[in-house]
Amino acid sequence: MALLTRGIWAGLSVLAKEELLRRMVDRGPAGMEYAGVRAFERYGQRIETGMFSHAGRSFVFVPGDRVILGWNRWQDGMNQETSADLHETVSEYGVEDVDSFLASQMSPMREVDIAPMLVECGTQSLGWIEVTEEEALAQNEPDFAAELEKFKHSGLGGFERSQAFRLVRLGEDVRILLYNEGLTFEDLLEENTEAGFDLLTEDEWEYLYGGGCRTLFPWGDSFDYTMKLRHFGSMEGLNEMVDESAELPPMLFEEDDRPYDLELPNFFGVRFAGDPYKYELTIGHAGEMFPKGGDGGGMICGGMGPLVGFLPAAAVYYRDSNAGELDWEDLMDSMYYRRVIRLADLTV
Repeated sequence: MALLTRGIWAGLSVLAKEELLRRMVDRGPAGMEYAGVRAFERYGQRIETGMFSHAGRSFVFVPGDRVILGWNRWQDGMNQETSADLHETVSEYGVEDVDSFLASQMSPMREVDIAPMLVECGTQSLGWIEVTEEEALAQNEPDFAAELEKFKHSGLGGFERSQAFRLVRLGEDVRILLYNEGLTFEDLLEENTEAGFDLLTEDEWEYLYGGGCRTLFPWGDSFDYTMKLRHFGSMEGLNEMVDESAELPPMLFEEDDRPYDLELPNFFGVRFAGDPYKYELTIGHAGEMFPKGGDGGGMICGGMGPLVGFLPAAAVYYRDSNAGELDWEDLMDSMYYRRVIRLADLTV
């Protein structure tokens, strides 16, 4: 019997995969349903795997593997465009050794075993809970009723009262979210354990995001300037526009209708926030909270532009060195999490 790694999984017949996938339903909590096989391909990696659903949320099966995680040197190296952009940006902040600067931002190199698991495809907000209008009014939040009526008759797309309530316009409807005040880290762990779920470790998060790649980004060592990024818009034509008008900030670049590239499903069928302002919760080796995938927007707010500004969301092994200084309450507003079901004893 062998652990169900990616190599073994890829070598199974469709019938063998179907049989294993249907058996996985029993490993989940009550209400877990098998939804069929689907193929995902991106960044040169591909998998044909199983989809599941539970209480309206999608899950995907991800086989395990033994991989090297972390980053301390280039595999292929940056192309000229990325290199020039990176050196110019960081030099303005007194950074001379670019390689050392990048390595200091990344998790250390280590070899780890990742167990197969069912993974929630998207994330859920930690700090905000969506409610109905009736549920929100029942909370008797000061000024909520008045602000809701004002918002309904306004042309605003969104409104937020800090750590109280958030209103988001969706066509003719208004989405209402209340701040999840009072939730603790211990509560979150206990609630998910009782419901039959685990939360990701940092190792698992990096594996899901990069698949064990040895490059800076999941697609390679060079930045992709054709992407559409949240807060910046489409990157295509960025250099030409900057050359023509150096005073034009990136967020004023013309938008298009396509989705943001970093928010699309990856080769495992997993979607990430793709937004440096957002963190995804993972668990460290000592059981502590370990934020990944962002820096609270610190480098974007510092004027570092799309390449360096998006390192926290795009670089596979990025660690926010300042996150440890923030309290749980400071992070809740921008923190998201996803649930997993580990299948460590799943063999073939």
